[in-house]
Amino acid sequence: MNMDKDEIMFQKRLIELSRIAYTRGIVTFSDFMNLNELNILHTIPKHQLQSRYETYGGYHLAERQMVAFLPDALYYDYHYPFQAVEISPVNQRFAEGLTHRDYLGAVMNLGIERCKLGDIMIDNGNALMFLRDELVAYITDNLTRIRHTSVQVSVKHELQAEYEPKYEEIRGTVASVRLDTVLSLAYPLSRSKLTACIESGRVFVNGKLITSNGYRLKEGDIISVRKMGRIIYDGVLSETKKGRYLTSVRKYL
Repeated sequence: MNMDKDEIMFQKRLIELSRIAYTRGIVTFSDFMNLNELNILHTIPKHQLQSRYETYGGYHLAERQMVAFLPDALYYDYHYPFQAVEISPVNQRFAEGLTHRDYLGAVMNLGIERCKLGDIMIDNGNALMFLRDELVAYITDNLTRIRHTSVQVSVKHELQAEYEPKYEEIRGTVASVRLDTVLSLAYPLSRSKLTACIESGRVFVNGKLITSNGYRLKEGDIISVRKMGRIIYDGVLSETKKGRYLTSVRKYL
């Protein structure tokens, strides 16, 4: 994997966080990482990391996640330093149809860096957002309007790790369980466009960059496609008499 200067610096930062966790016996955390940064983490040679790690983004399907480097003798419970907040119109009746871009732009216009924010999900006119602990009070006090809509922010204390965004189940037959054929179920693009998407480094499976069309998927694999969303491959349901496979995917909305 060829990395540019910024990516090399990011890798060194992760290795340093791992070293601190090991030498001081404490849990260390990164900021929220995007798909490319998660791929850098997952491809660091194991001998360069002095401690084991776990990643989490607020729920088990989160795309943007933090890494926690854990010391060998972990003797205390640890908490990822972020919270879930809900952003909702003060008056739903007069609210605009706000998009992911609207919510993200409004928060970043307050001077918040993207790495301090996790996933943003839109549901029934509200947004659920994951945010670093130290910014929650600031956002609650200062985010009062998005475009022309007055909004309010509240902390979601009861969100469960099993939370799952809304999705559409798609079933169809494919010739094989290759990455490109399964993607063609969820995204009605030509084979050439899907191939270009994969080969240009826009597709990640379980956080790892995959650039091979023929990559064979396993049941439960999470596939993220930059600027197009993500799906979960739920596996083969049956095989047809012609040797094709009836498969199912969940496409997140």
